[in-house]
Amino acid sequence: TLLMAISGVLPRAGGRMTGEVTFEGALIAGRPANELVTRGLVHIMEGRRLFPYMTVAENLELGAYNKHARARYRESLDEVFALLPVLKDRRGQLAGSLSGGEQQMCAIGRALVARPKMLLLDEPTIGLAPLYVERTFEIVRAINARGTAVLLVEQNVRHSLTLANRGYVLESGRIVLSGTGTELLADEGLRKAYLGM
Repeated sequence: TLLMAISGVLPRAGGRMTGEVTFEGALIAGRPANELVTRGLVHIMEGRRLFPYMTVAENLELGAYNKHARARYRESLDEVFALLPVLKDRRGQLAGSLSGGEQQMCAIGRALVARPKMLLLDEPTIGLAPLYVERTFEIVRAINARGTAVLLVEQNVRHSLTLANRGYVLESGRIVLSGTGTELLADEGLRKAYLGM
């Protein structure tokens, strides 16, 4: 729900939110999702949301629907294929025929084609084989290292906090704990509640 509120999807889905959302100093709460994508805020929803009867290449191209991304589509596609070579190999294949991990790579690739300044990732490893869980975290790290901010919501607390510059624990929509990833991993209460230690 948090990511849907930030990305402009929640109000259109009949949800209700209070408070403010700012991005690059501008209030964005209530702005349409397509406007936010044009500004550089891109959301990969839980469940990947690919177009299963379109090819990988067609799904990727949909990420370049705004003018800024369209102008640099070929360059973006080369960058995506360098980061996610499986997509280049599978570009003519229907997205619905990919494995779950490959579908997640396609969803990430489509988001990257939009040239985000900030990427919102909602449970990107849910339901993936362990190999793709590891690969997804490697990709998130690489995306962030390239200068793209990442806001990650993830049930895999240990992996997430290993990546995180900052982490937040929410309960009923309120922040109950925050700190660096290292600080949160060392927090006794968090370790008991979320890591089973």
